[in-house]
Amino acid sequence: MKTALITGITGQDGSYLTEHLLAKGYAIHGLVRRASMFNRSRIDHLRSPGDGPGRTPGSQQGTTVAPSDRLVLHYGDLADLTSVRRLLKKVSPNEVYHLAGQSHVGLSFEIPEVTCQENGMATLGLLEAMRDLDYPVRFYHAASSEMFGSPQATPQSEATAFNPVNPYGCAKAFATQLCHVYRNSYGLFACSGIAYNHESPRRGENFVTRKITLAAARIKAGRQAALHLGNLEAQRDWGYAPEYVTAMWQMLQTEKPLDCVLATGRLCSIREFAMAAFKEVGLELKFEGRGEAEVGRRTDTGAVVIRVDPRYYRPADSTHLVGDASLARQTLGWAPKTIGTDVARLMARADWATMSEPGKSQTD
Repeated sequence: MKTALITGITGQDGSYLTEHLLAKGYAIHGLVRRASMFNRSRIDHLRSPGDGPGRTPGSQQGTTVAPSDRLVLHYGDLADLTSVRRLLKKVSPNEVYHLAGQSHVGLSFEIPEVTCQENGMATLGLLEAMRDLDYPVRFYHAASSEMFGSPQATPQSEATAFNPVNPYGCAKAFATQLCHVYRNSYGLFACSGIAYNHESPRRGENFVTRKITLAAARIKAGRQAALHLGNLEAQRDWGYAPEYVTAMWQMLQTEKPLDCVLATGRLCSIREFAMAAFKEVGLELKFEGRGEAEVGRRTDTGAVVIRVDPRYYRPADSTHLVGDASLARQTLGWAPKTIGTDVARLMARADWATMSEPGKSQTD
């Protein structure tokens, strides 16, 4: 039985990766922060009653998938290198998946130091800790297309130069370069998955994709009146998160470590994403010029009017971020299937389903 350590296990990717590894027969240890509020909803259905920190015995009965010795959570913080070293020594993982960090691009402008600490220096601490282990361990680092920022070439591949335009992209570029250094200088099996935007019904509500699909479901149900959006013409290469975690696992099964772009190769605008999501729940969208008045109002004909809210513009926005996943296709046999507006429809359908299921978490 292989053992994996996952940082960021309670996030979108962490929960899907946990499901994938459990199905592969892994024993899994997850690193979670201690907080006054528990945030385990994405993995609660995978945990045995009474298992791990913050677990209430007997809760979520009937949803157990993993026996208590195959999924264990540990309190810790990547800023505390001593606790990380102790955990690595205690768990002795074969594979480490580093998914934790401040992952909101817009927020990185507001808290740049925290973003760089969590995404850059924390990665350095993990690499240092693994360098001192007396056995080989395989390391996956969650990199990001935001490292390319305003790229010199489209589409982007592993050979494209980094040119980040926000603190988040800068931090991820720093961490990815560190993985190169530790791979080349110390022989560490360190891979960076350069993942483009990948979404799901488990995406946090502060991300624009989930904000749109939740609004579509809530407006349809009469539970929300307004939707504030920023730049409707911003485009992203949007894929489906469960498909991307498969590639993360595949990257650590290769003979030699390598970095891979994980992308669909297609662009989709926020306008197109919103139109697909609202259409999925039976609502027509109309777009008007910039302004805050009557944002998201419903017209007499039943259409929903979306107006651009300048407050949601970023100081600088990445442009033309579309990935070339040829290397992943050739070396891993990986190819995404759910793309762009298909993701929007899937998410809107899932959020609309939760409207008729009182008490069900919208991240389940």
